[in-house]
Amino acid sequence: MEIVLNSSCMGGQQLTPEGYRTIDWYFDKLNGIGIDSITVADPLFVEMLAKDYDMDVVVSVLSFVDSPQKAEFYEQLGATTIVIDPAVNRQFDKLEAIRDAVSCDLKLLVNEACLYQCPFRYAHFNFFSHANGPGPKPNVLDDYYYFKCLSLRINDPQQLIKSPWIRPEDLREYRHITDTFKIGGRTQFVNWILNAVDAYANESYEGNLMDLLDSIKDLKDHFFIPNSELNGAIEQWKRCDKVCHKCGYCKRLAEKVIRVYSQDENGRCMVSLGSSGART
Repeated sequence: MEIVLNSSCMGGQQLTPEGYRTIDWYFDKLNGIGIDSITVADPLFVEMLAKDYDMDVVVSVLSFVDSPQKAEFYEQLGATTIVIDPAVNRQFDKLEAIRDAVSCDLKLLVNEACLYQCPFRYAHFNFFSHANGPGPKPNVLDDYYYFKCLSLRINDPQQLIKSPWIRPEDLREYRHITDTFKIGGRTQFVNWILNAVDAYANESYEGNLMDLLDSIKDLKDHFFIPNSELNGAIEQWKRCDKVCHKCGYCKRLAEKVIRVYSQDENGRCMVSLGSSGART
């Protein structure tokens, strides 16, 4: 059993005497009941767990490990496993450098589907930490970051393709990095989770790629991305230098494969981004 304790911000409470004692007490209780591992984002917790407890220490994706230097740092603190920042999922030179730099286990998050190089990422997860953590909780009207993220994709659908998800069929390209893949979606319904697990376990999915992507579930009924039409795209991404304004590959691919659900006089249809013609 693995416990997740990966808030990106605790308001500094973990550094107060009372907060430190509370966390230490909690770790001791978890260790006593036989928890196998704990996922944390704070380097302090990595070091505490590695030094004083028998549980494995998993460095969260919210530690944003995207370089061999960061990976080495966390391994030296005592990390058993590191979940790599998805931002580098398609940067194989960095993934290979991280793999060469550390001996601890690595995990890749395959279906989070956040914006590539998202400008809201740090602020959004800090908001989550305070909204879902101990009080006083912020009294907010809505989640600005989430709705801004959705609107950016609606206005610029190529962002769906640029997002660093990994298709089930492409897991084999990562075997030299790791054989452990993390599927996001613990807030989804059970049927959704089972569908995603089945797709990645079988390394194959026929249907709308949007069905498997976690963070943009509210766009699933707006866009249709036929997964099979993305075969071979990984070869471009493996050699891509990520200078998007000069490359344009993801924009062209989006125009070729993405369909948008629409309504006409005959009912619901799908319209290709690259064409004015409708596809039922």
